[in-house]
Amino acid sequence: MTALNIVLGLIGLLILLVLIAVIRTLLTPAKTSEWQPKRDSAREAEYAEKLAEMVRFETVSYKGQIRRERFLEFHKILERMFPLVHANLEKTEIDGSLLYYWKGKHSDKPLVLMGHQDVVPAEGQWKHEPFSGDIADGKVWGRGSADTKCSVMSFFQAVEELLKDGFVPEQDVYLSTANDEEVAGEGCPKLVAELKKRGVKPYIVNDEGGSIVTEPMAGLKGNFAMVGVLEKGQGNLKIIARSGGGHSSYPPKNSPIVRLSKFVTELSKHNPMKSSMNKQAKEMFGTMAPYGPFWMRLLFGNLWLFRPLLEVLMPSISSQAAALLRTTIAPTMQTGSDGCNVLPQEATLVLNLRYIPHQNMDESNEIIRKIAEKHGLEVELIDAHPAYDPVDAHSDAFRLVGNVIEEVFPGLPIVPYVMTGGTDARHYQQICDACLRFSPVVYGPEQMKGMHGLNENLDTYSLPGAVDYYKALIRKMEKA
Repeated sequence: MTALNIVLGLIGLLILLVLIAVIRTLLTPAKTSEWQPKRDSAREAEYAEKLAEMVRFETVSYKGQIRRERFLEFHKILERMFPLVHANLEKTEIDGSLLYYWKGKHSDKPLVLMGHQDVVPAEGQWKHEPFSGDIADGKVWGRGSADTKCSVMSFFQAVEELLKDGFVPEQDVYLSTANDEEVAGEGCPKLVAELKKRGVKPYIVNDEGGSIVTEPMAGLKGNFAMVGVLEKGQGNLKIIARSGGGHSSYPPKNSPIVRLSKFVTELSKHNPMKSSMNKQAKEMFGTMAPYGPFWMRLLFGNLWLFRPLLEVLMPSISSQAAALLRTTIAPTMQTGSDGCNVLPQEATLVLNLRYIPHQNMDESNEIIRKIAEKHGLEVELIDAHPAYDPVDAHSDAFRLVGNVIEEVFPGLPIVPYVMTGGTDARHYQQICDACLRFSPVVYGPEQMKGMHGLNENLDTYSLPGAVDYYKALIRKMEKA
């Protein structure tokens, strides 16, 4: 057989495979996201005012500062707004972080509902002042309205209403809310340590991370329940360049900043991390595919054929897509000399890495170290934690949460989601196998842009559904 025949045969096989994929796509019915929020003006107004009051009380967290007294004042607001919760649940306060225990009929499958009290600083020119808590244009405005005082308000309100109805949960319920999530502090680890000391092993932990996202991917229309099942790891590496220093009038060929620049340029031009679509990413894209246009249904609905192509193309098309497929590298901080005409004896660069499971913490750090050595640089590990084990999207726990979503938000597609950011839920993974990241509120493009940015806000229509979700989840635990 000649080389030409082999090439023609391979081309013919490829055409046949593509034809099979096209036929499969044409035979697979396209789906639409049908859920639309139902308006309840009375409940919206009540819940919006509670959220607005929480937003008005500034709870910014700072690295290395506990600010316990500030958060104790915030707790007084919670006590006033949710009197039945505070009269009936056992409260534990640890350095400003809170853990509430609601005793159920059984303790074998406890439920933990999570959200954090703290917020990031608010800078720049806002449409509404960042701690005004204004309610305008159908939204609650201000820092924390979306991230994540909305969740905290909603699950407190859910428990308050269930208590008012005389409900007793089938399983123990815990409300967990740390005061330093935004700075990766010790609040949540201390709460987890407390539960560990009590011998509590939650069946489900429901934290932030995913949400009801409007158009989560180009080509998708409508709303989707993005339930986080995998959270990438995270690490910070300090890259150090040393020299004897000197005067800037006679600069050497490879000064510290030059070496750091060459190092960063190499990382940028030739990314050393491997792109691969893991099981969770495949499930995410495969679940969304039927809701997209034909090209999306063709490519993501036939990953058996197009996966290698997508692993190559996606990182070059979108930084968000790249983050789903590989460990990311982001230069975030840099130092040099203190004088304009002084060559530094030491220059540093900090890299923030988000580790993907197939190339986790140790391997990714070693890749960086080898490239740094090539440029005469040292690497110092500041802090790091690996990607944790994912939650099985076919597990009983995931199905239970999915059933609650279907009940409260009928017609809303449920998508297992790969999280590229970080949450406090990772701390719970040492005592729980089902840490799911899902805030039952709607995040459209405006809300996604506002979190940690300008003009953070949340649509008031999100709030009744969020309260109903937490109530239904607590009730559903009867059948866990």
